[in-house]
Amino acid sequence: MDAELKKHLSKIANTIRELSMEAVQKANSGHPGLPMGCAEFGAYLYGCLLRHNPKDAKWLNRDRFVLSAGHGSMLLYSCLHLAGFKMSMDDIKQFRQLCSITPGHPEFHITEGVEATTGPLGQGVANAIGQALGLKLLGAKFNTDNFTLFNSKVYCLAGDGCIMEGVSAEASSLAGHLGLDNIVLIYDANKVTLDGFLKECCSEDTKMRYRSYGWDVYDLDGYDFDKMEQIFTEIRDHQKRPCLVMMTTVIGKGSPNKAGTHKVHGSPLGAEEVEATKKALSLPEEDFFVAPPIYDFFAEKAKKGAELEAAWQSLFKKWSETHPELARDFNKMVSKELPADLEEKLRKIEMKSPLASRTSSQLVLDVLGLELPQLYGGSADLSGSDMTMMKKFPIVSPGHFEGRNIKYGVREFAMAAAATGLSQTQMITPYIGTFLTFSDYMRNAIRLAALSKVPVIYQFTHDSIFLGEDGPTHQPIEHLAALRAIPNLHVIRPADNAEVKMAWLAALKYPGPTALILSRQSLPDVPGTHVSYAEGMGRGAYIIRKEKKQPDFTLFATGSEVALAIDVATALEKQGKSVRVVSMPCWELFWKQDEAYRESVVGGNLGKRVSIEAGVSFGWHQWIGHEGIAISMETFGESAPQAELASEFGFTVDAILAKLRR
Repeated sequence: MDAELKKHLSKIANTIRELSMEAVQKANSGHPGLPMGCAEFGAYLYGCLLRHNPKDAKWLNRDRFVLSAGHGSMLLYSCLHLAGFKMSMDDIKQFRQLCSITPGHPEFHITEGVEATTGPLGQGVANAIGQALGLKLLGAKFNTDNFTLFNSKVYCLAGDGCIMEGVSAEASSLAGHLGLDNIVLIYDANKVTLDGFLKECCSEDTKMRYRSYGWDVYDLDGYDFDKMEQIFTEIRDHQKRPCLVMMTTVIGKGSPNKAGTHKVHGSPLGAEEVEATKKALSLPEEDFFVAPPIYDFFAEKAKKGAELEAAWQSLFKKWSETHPELARDFNKMVSKELPADLEEKLRKIEMKSPLASRTSSQLVLDVLGLELPQLYGGSADLSGSDMTMMKKFPIVSPGHFEGRNIKYGVREFAMAAAATGLSQTQMITPYIGTFLTFSDYMRNAIRLAALSKVPVIYQFTHDSIFLGEDGPTHQPIEHLAALRAIPNLHVIRPADNAEVKMAWLAALKYPGPTALILSRQSLPDVPGTHVSYAEGMGRGAYIIRKEKKQPDFTLFATGSEVALAIDVATALEKQGKSVRVVSMPCWELFWKQDEAYRESVVGGNLGKRVSIEAGVSFGWHQWIGHEGIAISMETFGESAPQAELASEFGFTVDAILAKLRR
């Protein structure tokens, strides 16, 4: 690297340090250590390495940078500002303030140039690996002998915390298995954690661990621009496998009294130390100062990025003319527009009854796979049980990315976080599957998907005690309530074949994450569910059996308990009672209906209100009131056949009638 460029990068690095420590100091909150320690890497990354266009942050073939160590967000915000993204100096000064685009940790849906919502450590690694996998899938589908539309790389910066978290280990193992040659993980090895020195809690050989995963490993002094250029150029031109770059840095570099200690990790330096640091680095006294030549440098870099994209757009035009059928699929995957007749096609799928809703879902997937090229599926070693395999498409395997089915192995957390990364490619709608009880392993990834408002579909099967003999370790009790507690997540528990079809339509229509909750046991067709999407599932809750006069009872139910509610209603009517039955497959959709509709379903004098669901009652009293009766599970289950469990825990007509009489 020539001396003039190194001089520029050194000035940029010190500017990153300045902006980072001053923004943290102004907010009186934040993590200055990583941005100051990794400033040279940030300068090289945005000043030299990344192929992107700041004026079009969503260019599809851009290189991507994921800051897994999201607490170091000021590194990213400083770089985005200098590089010419939509990140003003005023935005920098509003770091960690209400409604700013510079929140404490990067958020995918609010800040241009942020590629993933990060902060819970390790998940950014899995997001980045998911993005890299997605780009391999897109390359396999659209690259041809004469045209390469997708050849970008994903760079991810992780700290000690990210490397120690289990989710990064799961994801890195998967990346090594698949041989992803477009993911580069940079490990900020500063040997300091929030709580003290790394040696106090970790003594593993990280290099050997990653080599055992099938990664190539490089050593880098984080302040040696020549070595930086050498390593990343070699990776750019010759990468064959996932790469880990062990980058040795000093946390808080530049701070005379706090560098190299945990005191600079998660707290402002303090006004006196900021002043001392600026003197030590020969920085101007003026706060938030950026020398004009730095802006000029990045303007030239942005100009080259715009030229790169323009060349790609020209290539894309020629490719589209040469491959019109592929271009049609490409446009479908970008727009995510659903076919106008999709509801009609779903309703026409032939299904026998009774049928487990996991099985009816698989029949739907076989149709959706042909209709929607953007749909890619996967499972955590359970595709034969959670019924997630699209049978007409192959499995993704090392070196072969033409398939549409991904085997994630027994890595539920990484699967969920990687699925978020797949969605962040902007062209893939991922769905993933496992048993409902294992949603606990995935919960934080689901939460971040909901926070990021990305469309990921989770197919959770074996949804209640009625999975039977596997017993309480596998029988979900509290999981429905726990998932319903996550904002922005639609939780749908369909009652039968008809509702399963419309549940998939609901998931595909929603521009956010959806959890489909499906049964292992067979479910009968339920009278009243064979209605249009607009009249039924699209409402979230709807009346499937009307009362003949003022109701004596109103029964609310979801999933496998809807048919039971119908049977209870029939028994009550034989006793001369008037009964309304409401199927409530998706509470979140019901809340989005207008007040008049909600009132028509759950309002007024409905007699005794009763909920029937094989999970905890938590949440049901908003519908049934404090005086309502919840037929629910308030203990863990037992290992026994389904019929015995129904009798033991009161999910029979006779048991419910007895409870209503009491």
